[in-house]
Amino acid sequence: MPLTPLDIHNKEFKRGFRGYDEDEVNEFLDLIIKDYEALIRENKEQQNQMATLQERLDRFANIEETLSKTIIVAQEAADEVKSNSKKEAQLIIREAEKNADRIVNEALVKSGKISLEIEELKKQAAIYRTRFRTLLEAQLELLKSDDWDVIQGSSAQAYSER
Repeated sequence: MPLTPLDIHNKEFKRGFRGYDEDEVNEFLDLIIKDYEALIRENKEQQNQMATLQERLDRFANIEETLSKTIIVAQEAADEVKSNSKKEAQLIIREAEKNADRIVNEALVKSGKISLEIEELKKQAAIYRTRFRTLLEAQLELLKSDDWDVIQGSSAQAYSER
């Protein structure tokens, strides 16, 4: 059990024949009591200060732990956002590729239809040319024929008889 200032104050020493001077011992004991009380007060203050510092340290440790957890959660959230963004980008690319394929296929189909229409128009133009040539040739034959001279001669005769 630790010694208290009161224990020092109440301590009684036996008296001997040539013992110490009682007043001098009492003065020294008073000094020891004052110093001992001061040390005890200082010790309590340091213990209180240490308890306060320990509380602050515990609070900071708690804050540090919370921040670490927050950073981990933020990193996981960032990774998840990054992953979702990549997935969304891939989805957009796939959709764009599908649309591009659809557009190309539609263009090919339209191109095929236009090619068929062009071929049909070429055939119709060839048929028209052939018919027109046949008509012109028939007209030329008609102009070259003797019937025309007969028609012309009877017209001339009819004109001169007038």
